[in-house]
Amino acid sequence: MIARYSRPEMSRVWSEEGKLAGWLEVELAALDGWAELGAVPAEDVAAIRAKAVPPTAARVSEIELTTDHDLAAFVDAVGEQLGPEGRWVHYGLTSSDVVDTALA
Repeated sequence: MIARYSRPEMSRVWSEEGKLAGWLEVELAALDGWAELGAVPAEDVAAIRAKAVPPTAARVSEIELTTDHDLAAFVDAVGEQLGPEGRWVHYGLTSSDVVDTALA
């Protein structure tokens, strides 16, 4: 967004941090659905929800130097915060599932 035409509230929504927060929101919602279906252990989803916070844009950029993929870097950065339950992050999802839904 062009700063001079943006209100602070909208700038936050469209910031890199806002994007990563939206991606995490989608990932967590998908995990809730998988837990409801019994495909992912509910206690693992609860542990993920308790620990996961949006990673910093700097950390995602750093990981992306290795992955060459923004969402893969995001998933890795989120996984760094978690224990073994982190294996469920991004379960059954494509990058488009997360990116497109977060923009909706």
